[in-house]
Amino acid sequence: MYDLTSLPADFAWGVATAAYQIEGAVKEDGRSPSIWDTFSHTPGKIDGDDTGDVACDHYHRWPEDIALMKELGVDSYRFSIAWPRVVPGGDGPVNPDGLAFYDRLVDGLLEAGITPYPTLYHWDLPQVLQDRGGWASRETAEHFAAYASHVAAALGDRVTEWATLNEPLCSAWIGHLEGKMAPGLTDIAVAVPASYHLLLGHGLATQAIRANAPHARVGIVNNLGYAEPASDSEADVAAARRADGHTIRWWLDPVHGRGFPADMVEVYGVDLPERPGDLETIAAPLDWLGLNYYFPTTIADDPAGPPPFIREVQHPGVRRTAMDWEIRDEGLETLLMRLTEDYGAQRIHVTENGSAWPDVVGPDGEVDDPERVRYLEEHLAACARAVRRGAPLAGYFAWSLLDNFEWAYGYDKRFGLVYVDYETQQRIIKGSGRRYGDLIRAHRRNGERAA
Repeated sequence: MYDLTSLPADFAWGVATAAYQIEGAVKEDGRSPSIWDTFSHTPGKIDGDDTGDVACDHYHRWPEDIALMKELGVDSYRFSIAWPRVVPGGDGPVNPDGLAFYDRLVDGLLEAGITPYPTLYHWDLPQVLQDRGGWASRETAEHFAAYASHVAAALGDRVTEWATLNEPLCSAWIGHLEGKMAPGLTDIAVAVPASYHLLLGHGLATQAIRANAPHARVGIVNNLGYAEPASDSEADVAAARRADGHTIRWWLDPVHGRGFPADMVEVYGVDLPERPGDLETIAAPLDWLGLNYYFPTTIADDPAGPPPFIREVQHPGVRRTAMDWEIRDEGLETLLMRLTEDYGAQRIHVTENGSAWPDVVGPDGEVDDPERVRYLEEHLAACARAVRRGAPLAGYFAWSLLDNFEWAYGYDKRFGLVYVDYETQQRIIKGSGRRYGDLIRAHRRNGERAA
C-alpha cells in the first residue's frame, strides 16, 4: 500500500527534537534565561501555564534517549543547540559547561552510529539579547554568527551536517506579528526587520560554520505554508498569493539570490534595514534545504486584518489531528516539488513531519496510536512519490522523538514516537515508533537486495 522503494539507498532515517522542548535543566551549568523561559513564565501565554523548566529532562537522560533511537533503528538525529547554554550573555565568553553537554551528546550519538544534525537556533534567543532589541537589531545577527563560530569550532571535527535556523517564519511572524510565540509582540514594524536579521544571521552563520568546519554541509530549515484560495474570487486568489509570499517566497527567495519579494515589501509597508552586501551574505550557497511540513491551509481575503490581510478557512468533514490541523499528505509532495522545480534544490531533507494525538497508556502498558501510524505511512509515501518525480530527497526526520513541551500548547499535545510520563519521566515506545522502525528496516533490506 505504501511504496517506499524509490527512496534512495543512503536515505537518512531520523527523528527530531528541540532544546527548549526537551532539555529542562534551565538553570544548570551556567545557562541563562531565553525568551521562551520568559514567555512561558508569563501568566496566560501557555496552555496549562506549563513551562520548559523540566520538560523531558533530556539534559540528564540523554544516554537513555540515544538508546531509544538505537531501538527505533534511526541513523540520524536532528537536535538544537541552546544559545543560552553556550553563550549565556548572548555575546562575549563561551560557557564551557554548556558547550560540554553538546560535546558529550555528539560523542554519544557517533558511538551509537547515529549522525548528528545540530540546528543552531530553534527559537531560544538569550533574553539578554532580547532586552537589547532582539532580532529587530542587526547586532543580534552578528552575535549569532559569533555563537555559530564557537559551536562549529568545538564540534566541527565530528559534525558535518549543520542547520542555521529552524523555522524563521515562526520566530518573525508568530513571535513578532501574531504574538503567539516568544517574544510575544504584535508589531509589523518590528516583525519585518526581525525577519530580515534572521536571514542575515543565517548567512553570517553559514560563513562562520564553513570557516571553522571546512567539510561542513550547511542548510536552513523552513516550515512552508502550502496555501490554496478559499474560492475562485479575485480577492481570495490574491490573498492566497500573499499567503504564498508571506510563508514561502519571503523566506526562500532571499536565500536563493532573488532578494526579498517586492510585492510583499509593499504589502508590509515597512522599509528593509538593508546595507550593501547583505543580500549576497543572505544568499550564501546552501548544501541542502530543510522542509518542515504538517498541514495545508485554505486562504481567504481579510482586508480588515493585520498584514498580509489573510485568514484561514477550515474545510468541514476532513481528517484533523489533535492540533486541529488538516491532514493532507499530497501537500508534502507538492512542496517537495516546489523546492525542486522552482528553486532548483539539489538536496532536500524533510526535517520535521508528524502529528499530535491524545495518546494514553493502555492496561498492557503500551501506547497504541493508529492515527499517527497512518499519518506517518501516508507522508512517507508522499516523499517516495516526490522522489519518483525527481525530488532530490535525502532524508526524513519524524517529529518528534519524544512527547515534549509543545510551545504555547504546553504538554497537552503529544507528537512523540515515544510517550513520556512527565511525572516519572518514563519513556514508552508507541506503536508508531515500532512501525517507523519496521519501515526503516524494510527499506534497508530492500537496499541490500538491490545491491
